[in-house]
Amino acid sequence: MSQGIAATMRTIALALTRSFDADQRNSACRPFPDDAERRLWFFTPTDHGGLPLGAMSPTQHRLVHQLVASGLSRAGYNTVAAIIGLDNILDRLEHFKVDFDRERGRDPLMYFTTIFGDPAGEAPWSWRFGGHHVSLHYTVAGDRVLSMTPSFFGADPADSPLLGPHLHRPLAAAEDLGRELFRSLGDHAAKALISDTAPVDIATGNRPIVSEGDRPMGLPEVWRHRFTGPTGERLDNMQANAERLLALTEAHIDALAFSFEPKGVRVSQLGDGEQQILDALLNAYLERLPEELADAQRTLAQTDRPHLTFAWAGSAEKHEPHYYRIQGKRLLIEYDNTQRGANHIHTVWRDLENDFAGDVLAAHYAASDHR
Repeated sequence: MSQGIAATMRTIALALTRSFDADQRNSACRPFPDDAERRLWFFTPTDHGGLPLGAMSPTQHRLVHQLVASGLSRAGYNTVAAIIGLDNILDRLEHFKVDFDRERGRDPLMYFTTIFGDPAGEAPWSWRFGGHHVSLHYTVAGDRVLSMTPSFFGADPADSPLLGPHLHRPLAAAEDLGRELFRSLGDHAAKALISDTAPVDIATGNRPIVSEGDRPMGLPEVWRHRFTGPTGERLDNMQANAERLLALTEAHIDALAFSFEPKGVRVSQLGDGEQQILDALLNAYLERLPEELADAQRTLAQTDRPHLTFAWAGSAEKHEPHYYRIQGKRLLIEYDNTQRGANHIHTVWRDLENDFAGDVLAAHYAASDHR
């Protein structure tokens, strides 16, 4: 993969780590691989691990944003910036009252950066950036970017008004193209529909490793630490209310559970028009990346094409709960929009063989001298 991108990431990461004082370095820098921590990831407003923007200087903020931008396309970075800004919109929507047992529950300064290993050397190293509805993970070795998944973008609210007739919709393509594809399926729609009820959240959740039979995780489970007291009760109630509104049953959850045998309709069975919509939908995910990385991932997706399926759950109407999954042997994309009156989107793109550079790192260590 691109030597230029890896070199840019290294230069920015070194400038950032060299700017840290001792306390900042203790929070932000960890050894590599340190997989117990490196494979942890979240999409809730929890402690994502590392150093938050709120504990950095403005100069360090800029370096963090440069690092994030180095791993994203222009549109991908703009989308992440918009998602971070949604925390202010959401805070107002919730009457500035939600705290999640911290000073401010919806806080655009509570986005965390971690550097694993030494970016200066040839040995593998990685960086992570995460906060509410953003979770980015890149692993680098020498001049290669080995992995860039899991990649999670979310939006709450998914639609919010701007002045005039316009809506602020950072993940509009993921929503609109998914719905357009399902509506275009005709006789294939019945095969694609794996459940008439959507799940409360994506099936694989924030699990470090995707496993056979993974079922959607409850809202209280996707935090670094499980809450007790009023916050814990609030999350329990949110989960119970969401399940009640969806009329979610065990049969629905069984149908929605992850399996390595992909569910839904085979993409190879679709007509040219449907395949074109699918390609546009895939691009809405893959084009998060800089062009060189996106092209490499697009090649992987094409290799996976004979195995790809598209699955849908819930309603095809806007503002009604819905979910979809695109899956092959390696590619896994999940999208969910059920919460807050179906105005709260979660999207994740994963590589079932190479999240966190798992397989590539194993091959690297097997072929290298790391005495």
